[in-house]
Amino acid sequence: MDVDTRLLRYFAAVAQEGNLTRAAQGLFISQPALTKQIRQLETLLDVRLFTRSRAGMTLTEPGRALAAGVPGLLADWDRVRRETRSAASRAARVLRVGFLASAANELTPRITAAFAARRPGWRVDMRQAPWSDPTAGLAAGDVDAALLRLPFPGQEGLRTETLLTEDRWAVLPDDHPLAGRAEIPFSELWDEPFVAAPPETGPWRDYWLAVDAREGRPVLIGAVTENPDDWLTAIANGYGIALAPASAARFYPRPGIVYRPVTGVAPTSVGVAWPPAADTDRVVQDFVRCCLDHRPPDPDGPTDAP
Repeated sequence: MDVDTRLLRYFAAVAQEGNLTRAAQGLFISQPALTKQIRQLETLLDVRLFTRSRAGMTLTEPGRALAAGVPGLLADWDRVRRETRSAASRAARVLRVGFLASAANELTPRITAAFAARRPGWRVDMRQAPWSDPTAGLAAGDVDAALLRLPFPGQEGLRTETLLTEDRWAVLPDDHPLAGRAEIPFSELWDEPFVAAPPETGPWRDYWLAVDAREGRPVLIGAVTENPDDWLTAIANGYGIALAPASAARFYPRPGIVYRPVTGVAPTSVGVAWPPAADTDRVVQDFVRCCLDHRPPDPDGPTDAP
């Protein structure tokens, strides 16, 4: 009998959190889907791994035995998988870089060109991920580095360096009553329906809904999307509004929508991210160096890159 490592990863998350909701958020999946996967694992092993109650999920004796061995097993598998994929990329002289939407804005082609000059014969393979994976493949080991919006779930387990910061703007249908405003206080958008990322993205979704700037008011969700095209279509069709980086107005202009500056929400940042295991990877560190060499000067003073 073979057990998918994905099921073991789900089990480890629930064992650590002791709570299905929190574990599902950390895994970027829905709670019903996680419950189904845990039951599938119990069926495959023919044991009961958890006792369920209103207080949460408690490990049984077989569950404790499995929980003791799974973290090491998964760590070994992740290491072997990363080394295998890395070897394939190195053989092809390809650096895999994940991103979600506009990567590092106008800095992206400058960074990739600088890397090509630093590493002749190498190329950067830019891999766009759906919004359901805010790490753009880093968490799964599918990429070597990523250009990401900060903050994102799982950031604490990765290395990150901020490259640029910009304001968040409102994105509205062009016939919206506030579309003619030069600037919109965020408080005037609290009661509007929003187009959101999938619920399983957890804190990342909350950040782009500006939950922390609503003074406790609930968010009204008008639509859920996983990529920029569907997101723009939902807004243009009047299903809701959204917050986006100011640069989205340059990268994603579209008939039927407008972008407007917003006050009352914190700015957003773009960073380069990589796994700690790549601290000694010269190719990845060359890419990081190229990113840092091209970040704009700090408006409050010069920044010396480490």
